[in-house]
Amino acid sequence: MTAHGRSNSLFFRGVEPVSGNQLRLLQSGAEFFPALIAAIDAARAEVHLETYIFNDDASAEAVRDALMRAAQRGVQVRLLIDGVGSRDFPAGWLAALQVKGVSVMVYRPLVNNWRSNPLNLRRLHRKLAVIDARVAFIGGMNLIDDLEPPELPAPRLDFSVEVRGPLLVAIHRSAWRLWRLVALTQMQAGAGGPGRMEPSWPTDGHTRAAYVVRDNLAHRRDIERVYLAALALARDEIVIANAYFLPGRRFRRLLKNAAQRGVQVHLLTQGHTDHPFFQTAARALYRDLLAAGVNIYEYPASELHAKVAVVDSHWATVGSSNIDPFSLLLAREANIVVDDAAFAHDLRQRLQQAIGQSVQLAPADWQRRPWPRRMMSWLAYGGVRLMVGLAGAGRWA
Repeated sequence: MTAHGRSNSLFFRGVEPVSGNQLRLLQSGAEFFPALIAAIDAARAEVHLETYIFNDDASAEAVRDALMRAAQRGVQVRLLIDGVGSRDFPAGWLAALQVKGVSVMVYRPLVNNWRSNPLNLRRLHRKLAVIDARVAFIGGMNLIDDLEPPELPAPRLDFSVEVRGPLLVAIHRSAWRLWRLVALTQMQAGAGGPGRMEPSWPTDGHTRAAYVVRDNLAHRRDIERVYLAALALARDEIVIANAYFLPGRRFRRLLKNAAQRGVQVHLLTQGHTDHPFFQTAARALYRDLLAAGVNIYEYPASELHAKVAVVDSHWATVGSSNIDPFSLLLAREANIVVDDAAFAHDLRQRLQQAIGQSVQLAPADWQRRPWPRRMMSWLAYGGVRLMVGLAGAGRWA
């Protein structure tokens, strides 16, 4: 198979890569927030912003102010926030945005006893901004400061991608369709005003990439499938950094098969975690992976929130999707999948730096974990499986 043919096989029918794009990798808030705010401040006609968390802090406030400035100068601004992730969104902020002309909607607003309702696991988890249909931002970055909560020892590690080029057609269409769907379900068919822009872009880009979403209709497993294709075809190296790593059996089998055929497999996970229960559940899987030759590192420098991977120094993905059943089976997610050596090299270098700051788990030590810890991990793992089943996500394999 030719290199180009092998590259094509990393995608599949319905997820077609597009050439001619300009992509810029953005790491953490120090790079992401200035780029996003500058793009909003340059907007002339339209801003569409989706986020899971819109926090009450200085970084998020700067984005809020940029949205209000844009609306005041006549830009059509649409903000879609999640009902769980942004449940503490300040009422005063909402009122201020609406007074300035920003259209705001909440995806699946909360009802009473939301924590006991498994259907509330179906969230808007993607983080996406499209400005003037000329530039987009997609990744794992919520609108939250890198040092929030304040006890974080260092800035949160996360990534986003600035996109310019023909991929804007799919991204812009996706944002518009979800906005319209939420408006219709909430009987706000006119939300955001009439019409929408046609995407346009500079023509000097040359990066090949695809926009991949997960929803509950036509694209239920698309993100999972592009991951599985890349793992199955890996020849040299797999580097995955994922905040909440709890894959199904097929994903784990492909990782182990890759390691056993000589591929260097590196998995970077949370050391400093914001969800101890979930970390406990994920650790139930480590013993088997380590025994197969997978290298696992826990990142203790700060909170790892990244959802990224690099395979064979040319395939890369950056997005909102964790490798867990909540992202892969329940939530609305969006990833960029890139076939480009320069982009993959940039991301790999940043991940190698993080791995250098991490603690590598030793297979022998993991084999000797005290049985109470092993039992707690398997109980937590069983709890996650129960939640997924109650949410009606279907088979987790």
